[in-house]
Parts: sequence; C-alpha cells; structure tokens
Amino acid sequence: MTSSIGNIARRSNRYWRMAATGFSFLVFGAGGLLFGFVIFPILRLLVTEREERASRAREIIRIMFRLFINFMSASGVLRYEIKGLERLQRRGMMILANHPTLMDTVFLMAFVKNADCVVKSSLWINPFTKGAVRTADYIRNDSGTDLVGEGIDTLRRGGNLIIFPEGTRTQGQINLKRGAANIAVRCLSNVTPVIIRCSPPTLSKGEKWWHVPPAIAHFSIEVKEDIVVQDFVLAAGSNTLAARHLTVYLQEYFRKESEPNGAT
Repeated sequence: MTSSIGNIARRSNRYWRMAATGFSFLVFGAGGLLFGFVIFPILRLLVTEREERASRAREIIRIMFRLFINFMSASGVLRYEIKGLERLQRRGMMILANHPTLMDTVFLMAFVKNADCVVKSSLWINPFTKGAVRTADYIRNDSGTDLVGEGIDTLRRGGNLIIFPEGTRTQGQINLKRGAANIAVRCLSNVTPVIIRCSPPTLSKGEKWWHVPPAIAHFSIEVKEDIVVQDFVLAAGSNTLAARHLTVYLQEYFRKESEPNGAT
C-alpha cells in the first residue's frame, strides 16, 4: 500500500514538472516576443548611442533571466546552487564554461552583470530571440576573425565575456575550439572557469523539453579560481603556440572537472 502511494506521488510530481516545464518555456517564448517586438524597439528609439543601448539591454536581459530562473525554481522544475558567486562580481572577466544543458546560458547571464556573450548565429533570425541579441549587441559565433577582435574589445572596455568554448551543448567527450584561447592570449586576460553540473541530466542536446527526469533537476554551478594566461604566453614564446597549449590545457581541465566525481 505504501509503495503504491509512493509511486502515485512520484508520477504526479513528474506530471506536474512536465506541465510546469512546458509553461516555463511558454512564458520564455512570450517574453521573448514581448521584449523583441515592443520593449527593445522602444529602447532603440530612446537610446541612440550603441554602447549605452547594448549595456541597458544586457541589464534588462539579466534581470529577466534571473526572474525566469526563480520562477522555474519556485514551480519545482529545478533547484540550483552556486559556489564562488562572489568571483562573478568583477569586471573585465573572460568566463569559460562547459555546456551540458539548455539552461547554462540563462544561468550565467542571470548572475553576471554587463555580460557579453558569443551566441549562435541562428538566434539572430529566431523571432523569439533576435530582438534581444541584436539590441544587446552580442557576438555572433560565425563572425570568424571578427569574433576574436570583438571579444578583445569587450574585455578592454571592462565588460564580461561569456564563452562556451565547445560551441554547442556537450555530446560525449568535450572538444574545445581555439577561439576562446586566442582571445585570452591576445588580450592577456585570465580565464575564469565555470563548471556546470546537472543531476539528473535534463535539457541536453537533442532532448525534448517534455522528457523531464524522474526527479527534480539539480544544477550545481561552481566558479573556479582563475587560470593565469600569461604563464602560457611566457612559456610558449608566441601567441599562436600559447593559444594551442592553452586550448589543450582547458580541454583536459574541463574534461576532468565535468566528470561526476570531479574536483570541487
């Protein structure tokens, strides 16, 4: 009898989380349309200076993402904890993170002020996101050599640059691209690594939103100590070699730290 009641409770909770997840994405989409077609066009009319307009748009996005995460937490869709949050309160940071779930960008942009981000080019034409990414003046991931230059400009202006160096959500073994290391080396910017874990896994690449896990997803976000980039430049003797060595180091670093029993 007790076992049957427990099974019913677990099924009921799972159905609730499925409904709450669907409603959360509905809210996200409606918010994207509202801000994309109403709020941000008004902002573009009122603030003509590009850098100031982008800064205000990024702050609006940060607040909205923070409210969205709190809504999902309050509705029982997810739980989260952040270790080392105080290290995200600085300026001019280059933040590199692994990318296991669809929520990773939302989490980081909700807790990092004045955040610039390298985003997929498809988001620039998506009706739910194009208003936000264009007004906030984020960096397109298909901009080639311009990506490195724009990333360096962000850091030199004191902005915080968020990059998922895999370029997409993790599938199997982590494989980093060299763009992030090129920015760090050329700008001599230390790297602030962020390790994101989700248990049980959810919203990974190729997974539908209604495939909710058997228990509430718990996100653990850990801001690690900075990696000193100048050490790689001095040891390599050239920016090209330094970027190559840094990429190899970061790939192994994220591989180890992202394991379930990785260092904490």
